[in-house]
Amino acid sequence: MDWQPDEQGLQQVLQLLKDSQSPNTATQRIVQDKLKQLNQFPDFNNYLIFVLTRLKSEDEPTRSLSGLILKNNVKAHYQSFPPPVADFIKQECLNNIGDASSLIRATIGILITTIASKGELQMWPELLPQLCNLLNSEDYNTCEGAFGALQKICEDSSELLDSDALNRPLNIMIPKFLQFFKHCSPKIRSHAIACVNQFIMDRAQALMDNIDTFIEHLFALAVDDDPEVRKNVCRALVMLLEVRIDRLIPHMHSIIQYMLQRTQDHDENVALEACEFWLTLAEQPICKEVLASHLVQLIPILVNGMKYSEIDIILLKGDVEEDEAVPDSEQDIKPRFHKSRTVTLPHEAERPDGSEDAEDDDDDDALSDWNLRKCSAAALDVLANVFREELLPHLLPLLKGLLFHPEWVVKESGILVLGAIAEGCMQGMVPYLPELIPHLIQCLSDKKALVRSIACWTLSRYAHWVVSQPPDMHLKPLMTELLKRILDGNKRVQEAACSAFATLEEEACTELVPYLSYILDTLVFAFGKYQHKNLLILYDAIGTLADSVGHHLNQPEYIQKLMPPLIQKWNELKDEDKDLFPLLECLSSVATALQSGFLPYCEPVYQRCVTLVQKTLAQAMMYTQHPEQYEAPDKDFMIVALDLLSGLAEGLGGHVEQLVARSNIMTLLFQCMQDSMPEVRQSSFALLGDLTKACFIHVKPCIGTTLLTPAGPPFISVCNNATWAIGEICMQMGAEMQPYVQMVLNNLVEIINRPNTPKTLLENTAITIGRLGYVCPQEVAPMLQQFIRPWCTSLRNIRDNEEKDSAFRGICMMIGVNPGGVVQDFIFFCDAVASWVSPKDDLRDMFYKILHGFKDQVGEDNWQQFSEQFPPLLKERLAAFYGVSVCVVVGGITGECAASRSRCALVEGG
Repeated sequence: MDWQPDEQGLQQVLQLLKDSQSPNTATQRIVQDKLKQLNQFPDFNNYLIFVLTRLKSEDEPTRSLSGLILKNNVKAHYQSFPPPVADFIKQECLNNIGDASSLIRATIGILITTIASKGELQMWPELLPQLCNLLNSEDYNTCEGAFGALQKICEDSSELLDSDALNRPLNIMIPKFLQFFKHCSPKIRSHAIACVNQFIMDRAQALMDNIDTFIEHLFALAVDDDPEVRKNVCRALVMLLEVRIDRLIPHMHSIIQYMLQRTQDHDENVALEACEFWLTLAEQPICKEVLASHLVQLIPILVNGMKYSEIDIILLKGDVEEDEAVPDSEQDIKPRFHKSRTVTLPHEAERPDGSEDAEDDDDDDALSDWNLRKCSAAALDVLANVFREELLPHLLPLLKGLLFHPEWVVKESGILVLGAIAEGCMQGMVPYLPELIPHLIQCLSDKKALVRSIACWTLSRYAHWVVSQPPDMHLKPLMTELLKRILDGNKRVQEAACSAFATLEEEACTELVPYLSYILDTLVFAFGKYQHKNLLILYDAIGTLADSVGHHLNQPEYIQKLMPPLIQKWNELKDEDKDLFPLLECLSSVATALQSGFLPYCEPVYQRCVTLVQKTLAQAMMYTQHPEQYEAPDKDFMIVALDLLSGLAEGLGGHVEQLVARSNIMTLLFQCMQDSMPEVRQSSFALLGDLTKACFIHVKPCIGTTLLTPAGPPFISVCNNATWAIGEICMQMGAEMQPYVQMVLNNLVEIINRPNTPKTLLENTAITIGRLGYVCPQEVAPMLQQFIRPWCTSLRNIRDNEEKDSAFRGICMMIGVNPGGVVQDFIFFCDAVASWVSPKDDLRDMFYKILHGFKDQVGEDNWQQFSEQFPPLLKERLAAFYGVSVCVVVGGITGECAASRSRCALVEGG
């Protein structure tokens, strides 16, 4: 029996739908309560579908709203719909998918796909056959409505459609869709391509079987009049480039020509899809070969795409020069996430890596939507990394015209181009930089704010070169102008200048020490000037400064400038304010740099951190016990507090002892180490290590319970910090570590031999094994053979420091106990020893004795055969530092020793 509504009930539902379109909040609240009541009646959903599909006398927005409320009900409790209600809704959807209104068709399509996504594709076997059947309808509305629904199903359930669970309907659907590529209606053609596109990335078998037909059909639509069709064709080709490049290679020349045209399409959405092609092509091995001859056309197109459009300028308020007094709206401020502390070791020839800002190819945060300008800049960036200097002949002639152009929009795009190629073309750009950098510094005082802000970003991309020149040439003028821009009247410029200055700080490090007073005056002045969003970036610039200049900041006049405004902010912020995150991170860097200079401020800061940890743990406990009454706490507060406590322990060293003595931090730390959230455990183990170094007297009583086995691979960073902390505990415990050796050693040996272990974890594991062997050589040495090779290769690139020193002493002591354990891999040991630049004298003696002892043990002939495998650099270093004479190979290798069966890193070209 066909369901019919009760007239009074229908009027009630219609009134509710009308009320729900009211902007009045009180009315909205009444509507929500009424909806809750009506949802108690199962056939309320029948009324909703009835209004959507049958009540043609009503206006479209009301009918559509009825469908959307029904969609939400389906999402929330479809499982509890009585079968007759569910069947009625499904039947009505299929009967009315061809409604005369495109809005109603779209709403019914959304409803169908929501029901399908509730596990109903299996329970609604007639859905797909019926929709596919409706595609054949002579009536345009029916065909378009069915296609709209199918497109949504393909988007939501692509994997399921290619599975045995549904008997692989794609085998019928894909050939069916392909037929519609030639349909007379552009909307239908567009739906058809969009449906097939859903299955490219997953390489659905049904599509792979029809791949050549698909590509042929795409080519036929290449010059379609409809922008939506062209956009979907471009999207398809970009995805095919990633998954079936083999099929595109024969046509690559024509495809590139086509994409060059489409990247200039007058419809920006089409141009943006086409521009993605260059980003994807740059990642393919064949990029250089197929694209080199087209660069002459491509580069000007990309450069042209990097200009702000008129819409961009309006959205960015490009004509507003001064807005520093305008408060930020809260939605402008992106949520910040704290990154937990990871303990790492310094490497040889390490410098800050500027590559991470390669992604963010200009600073239009307000336009965080991906657009043609950003995509063109990103494409130029990746192509610069592929072609390097070969790009410049196509670019330099254009650049000159852009950088000195009278129109600011053109000039601005030229500065962006210069920044985008900085990473890839650096070598080729060096000859031009002495002239370009002063010009860019001049652009920092351009009258247009958007030119000033992009100049900040581009200069930050060349910071490494600037710092490599004599400071008076470029560093000083750049720093002076950037500091002026930090105090700019435009918020976007302030932000760009602060970020650029942070990059400069990382590159320049102690080069900034002579200018510290001037830098601090500027940064502190900005405190009183900045609105909310830029304050958060200012904290980052101050923290980076502290990291970069370190203990040079510990001067009374600097402390007097910097600390009062920081502490004032600290006192203003409540415990539950998320602005504490960047401020705590900043204070952590400052405390580490100031060392004893932070003492006058440490007590309130320390206490508050302990309170934050305690509060969060208490909230977590209440939430676990009564989830219905309490909210889950934001554990980021606890993580940031733990990391600041680490900074305090590292900066204050022994001075932190009294603070720890007067607090319950060790009890709290023990709870944190067992927390369910890996980031909490990660920061806890970092703090454990720092407290071990600073005041072991308070850590020692907890050792038995604390030496939990490091967590395994799912949480590498937890394992990394726990491993490092155990190494620090070893150094404090000495021989008393003996009862715990077996508890931790097996795990450490397993980790160091595990394939694909991240480098940082390998290095920390090697250090800790060495330190364990240093304090308990008798217990660890028997396992030497199981870890000596990965141990040596892990530590060969680490810079000389205390941790490396103690670990190598440990390995030497273990070799003393078990010399046989190193014989098989002695070449690796030689290589690791040669990685030292200046070991302490007694450690050098230990190396000397082992090297000469091994040489004497095997005899001169065997030693000569063995040392023939050494690469020249290793021979030179061993001879120069340890007087180990090694033969020079004449006419090839004459013999082989066990250790030569595997080459060490130096042999491979280190």
